[in-house]
Amino acid sequence: MSTPVFVLIAVGVALVWGVHGWWMSRRLRIARRDPLTGLWTREAFTRRARRLLRNPHAVVVLADVDRFKQVNDTHGHAAGDALLAATAARLSHAVGRAGVVGRLGGDEFAAVLIDREGSAADRFAVLARVLARPVDAAPEVHTTVSLGWVRRGDHPAEDLSGLLRRADEAMYAAKRGPGRVRRAGLGRLLAGVAGRRPGRRGAA
Repeated sequence: MSTPVFVLIAVGVALVWGVHGWWMSRRLRIARRDPLTGLWTREAFTRRARRLLRNPHAVVVLADVDRFKQVNDTHGHAAGDALLAATAARLSHAVGRAGVVGRLGGDEFAAVLIDREGSAADRFAVLARVLARPVDAAPEVHTTVSLGWVRRGDHPAEDLSGLLRRADEAMYAAKRGPGRVRRAGLGRLLAGVAGRRPGRRGAA
């Protein structure tokens, strides 16, 4: 076999494997994204969130759409889908490229961002108002989104799971009070928080 032919074969094989590798990598990235919202799925979010939590200025926030089952029942699943997609887009915009946002399932979202300026409370108050705006694709839908958040620096010994539980507890409290935003306290977690939360509303 002549050298030029051998080189062409080698180049062809390398090209095929390169395309195959790109295709597999693309499939893997797609699998890590929620198909409705484009956000990271729980597993992909968890990996990225843990890296961000190495920063003591990190903040963990949970967002949950209020009365989502009622939206689906009253306006249909297409309106519910539009609401979830809009919520995801608004959260992503608020968190920015330096943070990470994921859809944990149904109408529940989580995010980790870095708050070096200590302005998280003001940012989330604004975000709650933005999330309550009607969706262009479903202007008849009027609902709110409850937010619970916790500072990494307040609980340096806890991992992501513990911080998410605290944010979850704060979010549950936010649903009962005005403003729809609640920061997690510094005390112990309440026992059985997950069990007292309202039943999960189904995804659109």
